[in-house]
Amino acid sequence: MSTASNALPNPAVARPLASTLRIYRKEAKYEFLKNLRIPRYSLTVILLPLMFYILFGLVMGRQSIGGVSIATYLVATYGTFGVMGAALSGTAAGLAAERGLGWLQVKRASPMPPFAYFVAKFFMSTVFSAMVVLLLMMLGFVFGGVRLPLLETAKLLGTLVAGSIPFCAMGLAIGYFIGPNSAPAIINMIYLPLSFASGLWIPFIFLPKVVQQVAKFLPPYHLAQLALDVVGSGQHESNWTHWKVLIGFALICLGVARLGFQRDESKMYG
Repeated sequence: MSTASNALPNPAVARPLASTLRIYRKEAKYEFLKNLRIPRYSLTVILLPLMFYILFGLVMGRQSIGGVSIATYLVATYGTFGVMGAALSGTAAGLAAERGLGWLQVKRASPMPPFAYFVAKFFMSTVFSAMVVLLLMMLGFVFGGVRLPLLETAKLLGTLVAGSIPFCAMGLAIGYFIGPNSAPAIINMIYLPLSFASGLWIPFIFLPKVVQQVAKFLPPYHLAQLALDVVGSGQHESNWTHWKVLIGFALICLGVARLGFQRDESKMYG
């Protein structure tokens, strides 16, 4: 008797578009609920940026920088930090764990559309990213004296949530090449240094000169600058340049993830 690990890739199943969309919707829904019910994920990705913001944006943030208050400035940078964490933890750690458990083999043996699994990962990460940004804004508006027009508030939220997508792609690329046990440590070894070097914890102008030069090659820096431009405190660089870097980075990561996917497929099916 064949097992899921020996099963051939599921053949294309002809189904109405409505049924296909329903499968995608359900997969996304249950992916979100699954991660919401895992405190190690949901509490960490939500509380960590909020704790940083409370400490440095509210308790210690009584000055201004770049023409805006520290509390306003840090909504943008800790928002970047938060969406990056939600994306990496949600995709990289989740994918590594499910590969280790053989869950991807079960998915591939089912008649579910292959891309539904990955779309669900992206959906879940963007929803958590939106939650983090909204909570940071709430803290800033209520306790930090942050004042942004409604249009700028919506633009900041949209920029950060859209900017989380390249890091979802990065998470897929990482998740295909790390093991389930080593995933949290490896993710933090990438996530935390990138955050510091991109000026997400300490305002960019206060970073050492050499770090400032390195930061311009790092994707989180470009997302942070897009967010800071919305609140009026960016480096006055071209927004299209920042978006091009993020789009190019996402495409590279998706290419690496595809290589990992093909490697797993060849191991499974020969």
